[in-house]
Order: sequence, then structure tokens, then C-alpha cells
Amino acid sequence: MRQKISDFIIMSYLSFVGFTRRLKNDELGLSDLVVSVLLILVAILAVVLFWAFLGGWLQDLWDRMTNADAEII
Repeated sequence: MRQKISDFIIMSYLSFVGFTRRLKNDELGLSDLVVSVLLILVAILAVVLFWAFLGGWLQDLWDRMTNADAEII
């Protein structure tokens, strides 16, 4: 069992090292990686801006709902 675990760890390490070496040597793969990272950053920025614009409106709406609830009771 220990041998299988040891072999798995070694194979995982070698696979990762091989992947990183291929990624460094393949310029096309690197540009795809850069584009992917930039798209993720743009998506996160869009969510943050969307939340910033809607945050005040949602807070106002929540305050109205909780005040209406307090008046009913």
C-alpha cells in the first residue's frame, strides 16, 4: 500500500513538472493562459462594480422592508 501511495505521489509530481515545462516551452499555451486570467479578472471586476452600484439600492430596499415589518407588529 505504501508503495502505491509513493508511486502516486511521484507520478503526480512528474506529471506536474512535465506540464509546467511544456507550458513554458509552448508560447501559444502561455498566451491562452494569459487570456484566461485576464477574462477572469474582468469578470471579477464586473461583479464588483455591479455590486457597488446595486449595493445602495438593495440596502434601501431592505431598510424599507424591515421598517414595514416593524410597523405591522
